[in-house]
Amino acid sequence: MAGGILAALGMLLAAFATSLTHLYLSIGLLSGSGWALTFTPTLACLSRYFSRRRSLATGLALTGVGLSSFAFAPLFQWLLSQYAWRGALLLVSALSLHLVACGALLRPLSLAEDPVVGGPGAQLANLLHHGPFLRYTVALTLINTGYFIPYVHLVAHLRDLDWDPLPAAFLLSVAAISDPVGRVASGWLGDAVPGPVARLLMLWTTLTGVILALYPGAQAPTALVALTVAYGFTSGALTPVAFSVLPELVGTGKIYCGLGLVQMVESIGGLLGAPLSGYLRDVTGTYTASFVAAGAFLLAGSGVLITLPHFCLSAPTSKPQDPVTEALDTKVPLPREGLGED
Repeated sequence: MAGGILAALGMLLAAFATSLTHLYLSIGLLSGSGWALTFTPTLACLSRYFSRRRSLATGLALTGVGLSSFAFAPLFQWLLSQYAWRGALLLVSALSLHLVACGALLRPLSLAEDPVVGGPGAQLANLLHHGPFLRYTVALTLINTGYFIPYVHLVAHLRDLDWDPLPAAFLLSVAAISDPVGRVASGWLGDAVPGPVARLLMLWTTLTGVILALYPGAQAPTALVALTVAYGFTSGALTPVAFSVLPELVGTGKIYCGLGLVQMVESIGGLLGAPLSGYLRDVTGTYTASFVAAGAFLLAGSGVLITLPHFCLSAPTSKPQDPVTEALDTKVPLPREGLGED
């Protein structure tokens, strides 16, 4: 709920900006902080709600990312044409404020392992000495370094191949369409296939890395479309299982602290990947090295995943739980306790 307020406030102030610095502070700092306070707690809360179908639930929840990416770009262009950029930002601010209502609908659950893991300080100290968690964080950082390269540089790569701007931009929409399909399919497989979810994560990561490395060799439009559809599917597929591995690794009780720490570190890879790709383009004159390097980063992250415990054995699974029953068992006090309210 606090994240929704910050995200809306940043967009609201951006509508009154008179310099680029104002936009950095309003959208970059305020709205960016609001999105961070929204995304991480929501996914962590979801991991506590589900145990038997956690991967599928995460995949379904994350389809909103792909669908909104596909729908919001034309919506915002329409708002610009109707209300100019200041009016459009005011309306986006109003949309962002709905995150407060979404946050109000998330019900916290008390789990049996919560008293054992300690407070945030104790959890953080434990995670910083947790070897598998640290290796997993390194793996996701490497994956993030190459993951976003097509979204940043694919259109420019296609322009180098003499594509017109509109078909080049449409190819990204193709990836955005196959992305949510991959998320749902991967979430279902994560629950249906026995064994640790890290194996599926390594599979999708390896496939995504290979697809990125193949981009420079594709010249025909048919091959480029096929690669983009495959990239959208596999890159979308690795996302829900990436978040499902963490509860298996550190336990559900540490999921808030663990997920926040992972996302803080892995964002460094996402921040550095696109500038590195652009630098390689400036040095070599083509995007060949950029896409090959992006694929290499994902394959390196896939290699680190093999070192996780239980990767070659069956990972221990927690006892399936019904979130509704658990919520009633742990959160509703008895009348004799003096709190006769639900």
